[in-house]
Amino acid sequence: MLTFLGAAAIATLVGLILFRVTSVVVALTLVPVAAAIAGGFTGEIGAFAMDGIRSVAPTAALLAFAVVYFGVMNDAGLFEPFIRWIVRLVGNDPLKVVIGTAAIAAIAHLDGAGASTFMITVPAMLPIYARLRMDPLVLTSTIALAAGTMNILPWGGPTSRAAAALEVSVSELFLPLTVPTIVGVAAVFACAWLIGRRERRRVTAESSQPSADPKVAAPVPPAAPIRIGRLWIFNAVLTLITLVALVLEVLPLPVIFLVACAVALVVNVPDAHAQRERLNAHGSAAMAMVTTVIAAGVFTGIMTRSGMLTAMAGSMVALLPASALGHVPVILAVTSMPLSLAFDPDSFYFGVLPVLAHAAEGAGGSAIEVGRAALLGQMTTGFPVSPLTPATFLLVGLANVDFADHQRRTIPYAFAITLVMTLAALAAGALTW
Repeated sequence: MLTFLGAAAIATLVGLILFRVTSVVVALTLVPVAAAIAGGFTGEIGAFAMDGIRSVAPTAALLAFAVVYFGVMNDAGLFEPFIRWIVRLVGNDPLKVVIGTAAIAAIAHLDGAGASTFMITVPAMLPIYARLRMDPLVLTSTIALAAGTMNILPWGGPTSRAAAALEVSVSELFLPLTVPTIVGVAAVFACAWLIGRRERRRVTAESSQPSADPKVAAPVPPAAPIRIGRLWIFNAVLTLITLVALVLEVLPLPVIFLVACAVALVVNVPDAHAQRERLNAHGSAAMAMVTTVIAAGVFTGIMTRSGMLTAMAGSMVALLPASALGHVPVILAVTSMPLSLAFDPDSFYFGVLPVLAHAAEGAGGSAIEVGRAALLGQMTTGFPVSPLTPATFLLVGLANVDFADHQRRTIPYAFAITLVMTLAALAAGALTW
């Protein structure tokens, strides 16, 4: 019963979002509530939902203040010198811009934190995309591919979870995946090249049109009181300190951006009325994403606490025929990216993975290979498109793009990269058939 409800809830959620039957917030809220009522958890919906909301509250707060902060920095002209330098480096060639985006995102994700990667890359690159009239979906897709593939690194969340769940060392789990990871990064740049070529053709074809492309996100125009350019050094130092504090986690991340946002407003916009105008200008986009993240918390909380995800995990193993149990690693590798749409990282790595690993061992297979297979897609290439990852909404929120459009654009490439890494893992001996 729980398995059926969980599968139906996830299928309904994905369908509602992808086909735009309802908004993301409505789908994330009503689908799990309906599933919980059908499963007999009516009296516990509140507790389940609040557990989920508490788990995403820090991300929601971080998103709110980060969007406002970078909006104010953009108003103040902080990114203009960087934009001019990038434009001189890549010219007006969208292909080079896309490849540069992939490189910046890959480097930024060396710390393994999706939120910081998105907050570093999107505000810096979005004005360039707007200036060249490039589609911001190209930006979010390219960043997602680079960050997702780099999320397999040993200090990333999925690898550490898999090592803990299987009770093996991180090095034992990851080192055989070194070559597949390198191949995956190469595949990211191959995808960036393909995406960039297509975008170059589109921009060239539309360059003669006098009107702005409605899909291109333009920065919010600054209010008159903002002294653009006069405080650039202060803003640059403040942003650098903020990002360093973010990486080092000297304070909780929402507190870091709350303080930085307040300081930025006081220094750049001393007038209280002008401060309110800036908050209103950037706050609407921030609140749209905050409500989405909170709704995602409701979905995750209900699905996890009700036991639906656990029941789905057990049923997945039970449904596998005996002949397939020996090939669990390869089967999981191929399906690992799509499974990011159904399972959050904790539910998968601490709930599903041990069950699959035990089943594979019982059939004479290797548990650690099951772990490696999962890392090729589950919340690695799949995390920046999953509705169960709050950072995903930070990415689309900063770029002001539709979540469903982002999924449609990114999922095929992410799945292809996972397949490429799977073949590389088989060739390198990290997985066996």
